[in-house]
Order: sequence, then C-alpha cells, then structure tokens
Amino acid sequence: MKVKFGVDEWRIIEQEFDPAANRFSESIFSLGNEHMGLRGFFEEDYSGDSLPGTYLAGVFYPDKTRVGWWKIGYPEFFAKMINSANWIGVKIASGGASLDLAQCRIRDFRRELDMKEGRLTRSFVWSGADGRETACCFTRFLSMAENNLACLAVEITPLNYAGTLSLTPYLDGDVVNEDANYAEQFWEEVAQTVASDWALLVMRTKKSEFTVATAMAVQLFLDRDEVFPSREAIAAPQKVGWSCEVQVEQGQKLTLHKLIAVCTSRDYPVAGLNEICLAKLRGAAAQGYAALWAEHRREMTRKWEESDLTIRGDHLAQQGIRYNIFQLNQTYTGKDPRLNIGPKGFTGEKYGGGTYWDTEAFCFPFYLYTDPEVARNLLYYRYLHLQRARENAAQLGLKGALYPMVTVDGRECHNEWEITFEEIHRNGAIAYAIYQYTEYTGDSSYLIQYGLEVLVELSRFWASRVTYQPRRDQYLILGVTGPNEYENNVNNNWYTNTMAAWTLEYTLNSLETVRRGAGAALERLVARLGLDPSELRQWAAIIAKMYYPRCEAAGIFEQNDQYLDKEMQLVSELDPAELPLNKHWSWDRILRSNFIKQADVLQGLYFFPERFDRECLRRNFDFYEPRTVHESSLSASVHSILASRIGYRDKAYELYLRTARLDLDNYNADTDDGVHLTSMAGSWLAIVQGFAGMLVREGRLQLNPYVPAQWQGYSFQIAFRGRKLKLEIAADRVCIRQLSGEALSLDIWGRECLTQPGQRTVIPARPESAPRVQDAG
Repeated sequence: MKVKFGVDEWRIIEQEFDPAANRFSESIFSLGNEHMGLRGFFEEDYSGDSLPGTYLAGVFYPDKTRVGWWKIGYPEFFAKMINSANWIGVKIASGGASLDLAQCRIRDFRRELDMKEGRLTRSFVWSGADGRETACCFTRFLSMAENNLACLAVEITPLNYAGTLSLTPYLDGDVVNEDANYAEQFWEEVAQTVASDWALLVMRTKKSEFTVATAMAVQLFLDRDEVFPSREAIAAPQKVGWSCEVQVEQGQKLTLHKLIAVCTSRDYPVAGLNEICLAKLRGAAAQGYAALWAEHRREMTRKWEESDLTIRGDHLAQQGIRYNIFQLNQTYTGKDPRLNIGPKGFTGEKYGGGTYWDTEAFCFPFYLYTDPEVARNLLYYRYLHLQRARENAAQLGLKGALYPMVTVDGRECHNEWEITFEEIHRNGAIAYAIYQYTEYTGDSSYLIQYGLEVLVELSRFWASRVTYQPRRDQYLILGVTGPNEYENNVNNNWYTNTMAAWTLEYTLNSLETVRRGAGAALERLVARLGLDPSELRQWAAIIAKMYYPRCEAAGIFEQNDQYLDKEMQLVSELDPAELPLNKHWSWDRILRSNFIKQADVLQGLYFFPERFDRECLRRNFDFYEPRTVHESSLSASVHSILASRIGYRDKAYELYLRTARLDLDNYNADTDDGVHLTSMAGSWLAIVQGFAGMLVREGRLQLNPYVPAQWQGYSFQIAFRGRKLKLEIAADRVCIRQLSGEALSLDIWGRECLTQPGQRTVIPARPESAPRVQDAG
C-alpha cells in the first residue's frame, strides 16, 4: 500500500493538501475526548468537498427507518449520533479576499497530529491574487482533563505587507447529517446570546429532545500583547459570533484564542444548563489557553503511561499502533457506563455512532488488560440494557434476551433483515466478555451481581431459537448470518452453533459457581427470574446434542451446511482490480461466492484456543484464510493472532501491519467516512495475544512470546489481578518489571516465573537458563 503520511513514531504528518482526498484526511485527523469529538475539517470557510462533523457522546436522533419493504420486527428508527453545532468556525479575510483553500493559492502546507500531546496543527502560506502573502497556522485540542472544554488558536502573519485582517469567530447550529434518511434537520434553536466577552448558542434535538449549550470566549493578541478591537455582534438564526478588524504590521503575528464549553442535558439538568456551561467557560477563560493546554498535556502523559506500546526497529508498525491507541483513548475512557464505543467513534456518521458486537469481541480485551474497571463499565452498559434486550427477543417471538445488533440506548436500530434478525451470534460475544472479565480478574462480584442474570436470559434466547430435529436427534440453528456477512440466511453456521452451546454451558457452570460461593444471592435470582430445573435440563440436552457441520475428509469445521457446495476459489486467483469485492461485485454474486469477509469459523477457534489443538487450528486456517478477502476491518487482527499461534510468523506480521495501518494507508478504500475504531483494538491484541502469546488459563497468566523478524523488540504494560506489569520482549529474553501489587507466579515459554513488586525479572529464552531478579533501578 502507498504510505500517504510522513512516518514518525509520534506524529501523523501531511505535507501536501490534496482536495480530492480531503475527506480521507478529515477522518485521519479527527480528535475526541470521550464527551465530544470532531473530524479534521477546517476552521475557515471551505467550499470544496468536505464532511464536517462535530459529535457529542450519547446525543442522538431517532431517524425514522426507511426501507422498501417493511417486515415485522424492523426497528422504527435508526439512532444516529448527529452532527452538532460547529464551534471551530473562524472566517478570515485579508485585503477584501476571504480564505478558502478550495479557491486560494497556498504553499508550504503542513498538517500534523501530535499523538503524544493530543493536538492538531495545520499551517500554510496563503498567496493572494494581489501578491499578498499571509502565513496561517491553526491549532486545536479537546481537553482530556476537563472534557466539556476545547480550545483552538489561529495565528495569522502578513509576510510582505501591512494591512487590515478581518476575523469572525462564530458558533453555527445550522448543521446537517449527510446520511439523514429523509434529509431532515435534526436540531432546533432554543436560545442565543451575544455578550461583549462571551456568546452562547443553545440547540435542542427534535424527537429525542437533548438540549446542548455551546459557549465561546475569544482573546486576541498582537505578538504577545492582548488587544481589544471593537467587535460587531453576529446574531442570526442558529448562529452567533463577532466580527472584528485588526491593523497588523508586516511580520507582526495576530493570534486568536477561542475557548469553548459544551454541556448537554444528558449530563446536567436542562433548567440550569446554560448557567453551568457559562460557568465552565468563565473558569476556562480565567485559566487561559496556556494553562488549559498544560492540564491537557498532563492528562495525555498519564494516559500514555498506562497504554503505550513501544516497538523497536519498525517505524511503520510503531506509528500504526500508536495511532490506534490514540484514537481508542480519545473515544472511550470508561468514565461513564452509559456510554459505549461506536465503530467510527467521533470520526464520521457511518454506523450512527451505535454499539455493535465489536465492543465485546474486539475492544473489550484492550480495556480489560489495561484497566479492568473500564472493562467492567462496558459490561455494566449491557446490564443496563437487559430489559430492552428482552423486549427485542419478544418482538421476534422468542424468549430470553437478544441484544441489538446496533444500539445507542438499548433499542435495536439496525434495519437490514439479514443482520437485524439473523446475525444473532452477537449474544455470544456478550457472554464471552463476562467470561473473560471473570477469568482474567478473578473477581466474581460482577457475575454474582449482574452477569448471571444476563447469562440466564441469553441462554433462554438460545434455547428458544434452536430447532430440534428428531430425524437426526440433534439441535440445529436455522436461518442465520454468521460473522461472514458475505453469506446470509444459512443453516447451522458453525460459529453461531458453537457460541450458543458454549453460552449454555458457561451459564450452567456459572450457576454452580455462584451456588457454591453465594447461595443466597442465587436463590433470590432464581426466584426473581422463575428459573426452573426443567430449563436447566433442556440446556444440558442442547449442549449434548448440538449439531456442528464439519468436513471429515479435509479435517475442518464447515462454515455452514452449504458452504462446501460452492465453487471453491482462492483470493489469489482474483483479478486485483476487482478488490474490494463490495465495490465491484453485485451482492448476488458475492453471496454465491465462497469468499469470506472476515473470520467466521476462525473467530470461534480464536475465542477458544484451549479447545482445539494446533493441528486442528492449522488445517482450518490453511483452508479459510486463503478464501478471506479481509474486507471487514475486524478481520486481519484475528487472523494475525491465529497465525502467531500456529507459527506462521511472516503471515502474522503481514496481517498485523494491515490491521495496524488499516486507516492510515486506507487498505479498503473506505476511510473517507471515518476510521475503523473498533478494529483498532485488534492491532493491540495482535501484538499482546499474538506475538506475545498472552493467555489466562485457570486463573494463571501465560505468555509464549516471540519477536517478529522486522522488529528488534517491543514492550507494553498490563494490569492483572491487582498488579501492574511492564513487559519488555526481545528475541533472547523477556524482562518483567512489576510496578505494583503482590508477587505473581506466571508461566513464560512453559516455565514458571515469580515476579516481585518493585523488581525487574529477566527470563532468558533458553530453557536451561534460570530467571534472574534485578533491582527495580
């Protein structure tokens, strides 16, 4: 793939403005702070192709479903995280000409995302038709220390003239979503005020009635001295701001600091929302830009200390993983259990900002390994929506709970029948996340308080969804879509059947675990849910008699009953010009082909490494991976991890690089509408679970690490059962620095190793060498 951006371990650098690729760059240069985020669109006017987007976590609009043929069970709306008031806007003019990069001549363009500090900077020289040259620099950050605040700075320097510069900072609520089903505007104005030193715009969403207050304050400086030019107020419908003119000498820098506060009725009472927002703005103005920046940098430093993953000897790989960690930390920090993770985060409209099974299957382990409390909040989010999952199952005529394929508030809002009704394997990922949390942390409190109730309702769903076939004396699951969405409405998807039976088994085991450790709590739950022994017997029967398609001749699990009836082709036999298939083939042709969008059978083998030996894994990998086009962003990471487990190190690295740089290099030509946030955690897992071989079995931490040939080594930090560990992996040794917690016994390369708090333990790769313990220094 062509590398578009400058390769730097901590920065994403664009050195030429390409209007044709503007949307792609807007996605890459997105920023967020969990409460809000925005794409990398411009502060000044831009008349070229652009997808402006400013988004607020949890604020959505129920856009009425639009389909050609309504089917019973369809959700009435698609909940969309909507484009909200544009608070970065600053119109700029010099000598009567307005700055617009679609119309103006520029040189020395540079845009830089500093991932270490969480700041976006853009600079260029504007060459006017009259020969005037003006240096322009724009900087923005969204505070990670106080997530209601954001700041931007605009610096303008006339290089070869003296004259008047015109600046118009504003707030604009007249925004739209490109993907609105009926071309509606989702907002209405509630109030606006323009005072001498602050401006406030209050908007409310239609239908969902979220109220959002956005306030701004502006400071102007000539070189280092603050100036106070007269301001002309702007108060138009859904828009507030000021216009001012400043006389500037040649070489003199005019700087505008724009401080922003954004508060929503999701977090504060509507009655006092305006006052709260203004109080936050006044506090920010009292601190000033420099102090706000210092607070933000301190929080960014803390986040990187917890989550950084370093790679020695491979700048492409290092830049890729840091970009992915950066976007994950900008989007979700776990402070608010009412929030979850959308596949695009704050970087675009696609998928509506809703939560998918991606969270539990791909993002959850990243947070679990780095901060288990954050992972617990992700689980609690699903518990909060359990009642609506019950309603969702009932709407389809089933028992128990079916979690939505896509949701913002617990209600299903996905309207493709083959996904909404049939991609039911999503329930399995939620059960698996409960298992992962309990197994990794050793903490059964979530299972007792919340998780067991979820598991019971998931099991009731599976028991009502299976079909018993007396002729076979087996249980089948008919009419489903597995993780491979390039096959719809199939019977007995191996992965779905596997997850259903495993969920039933895990639920039964969990009931027994809780009975032994918290019998009174279990009795209360059984009484409240009306759980009958006959249900448990039915679950056991389904487990014993679940049908799993397989091909004995090839020694593989068959993806579904009809998969091997298809004409078998390999991806290597395709014309590269036809890839990606979803942009070149009809849907009918894709469905009839044997090509696989992402891991399906292999997803199950990834989840349960203890159940399948290495040779079984190898046979299935060798069959399915060459038929996989990796046209889901979730695909490459799972395949990379499996390749590591079976010793295919070159393949593991190739697929790691694909998942780590999926968006930076635009592998699937689909980053224009936002990055693939939920797949980004997969690149971290490809290293930690793949290259480092990290697993937890029966409560014991195990590693079987190696270093890819392209690297000199790598390191990362994990939190495990009250300890924090820093692991440094080289070809000939593993060094573990225990940062906190009690001594820990773990297995590395099959050998027991004991780490001590405050000490650094070195484990040589050669089995005949004993581990060495060194001082922490």
